[in-house]
Amino acid sequence: MAAEDEDLTGPEGARPAPEPEARPAPPDEHRPEPRSVPELLLGRPPMARPLPSFDHEAAPAEPGPLFVDWLATALDAGVLDPQAFTLSTVDADGLPDARVLVLRDVDAAGTGWNFSAAADSPKGRQLADHPAAALSVYWPQLGRQVRVRGTVERAADLVAAAEFATRSPAARVGALVGRQSEPLGALTEYDEAVTVARRRLEATPDAVAPGHAVYTLWAHEVEFWQGDAQRRHVRLRYTRTGPVRSPEWSRTLLWP
Repeated sequence: MAAEDEDLTGPEGARPAPEPEARPAPPDEHRPEPRSVPELLLGRPPMARPLPSFDHEAAPAEPGPLFVDWLATALDAGVLDPQAFTLSTVDADGLPDARVLVLRDVDAAGTGWNFSAAADSPKGRQLADHPAAALSVYWPQLGRQVRVRGTVERAADLVAAAEFATRSPAARVGALVGRQSEPLGALTEYDEAVTVARRRLEATPDAVAPGHAVYTLWAHEVEFWQGDAQRRHVRLRYTRTGPVRSPEWSRTLLWP
């Protein structure tokens, strides 16, 4: 008898009874039917809530003070992470790139938005090759959006070092780890690098991450957008007519 046949036989050569066929599990009557993305989105229309108004005629002559006022309103309204904004750049191939950063300061008089980044990160390299960017922020509870476009200038290293000292210990440790956007084999590798960086910061509290940079986006255009549930959005665009740091501005009301 072949070995294969021996494996198929039971005691005294009797063949085992055939196993019952697998039956599909009964349907879960409580599981909702999968819905398409349009169905999911249509069930939650945007801005279907009371929103503040925006009197564009009473807006200041310059966009900087208005942005600061809107930011303070967002903080008072309890908007989560109101300082978070999207920075858009272009890479060497001219393809757009975007990511969420944290606003560090606003030069309301000169109309400059300050943020920090690693100079050797993708965004740092992109800004070095093409020092221009767009910034956008959206505060959902208020239905308000601000868009900024302009040129970007890197601050001196002393300014970057002073800004680095104001960051939280966790943020400084993360910056000291470095290697942003490089491939990571496992999260344990990152954990080990964090331990090394934390020990370095404890030993040298004034350590500054190599390549830590502070940038200012000097606005050429700034648009304030107040959403409306009935789509009667109010859009006010400021366009710079004067030099950087001491600009003059023209204002234009835009169609929604």
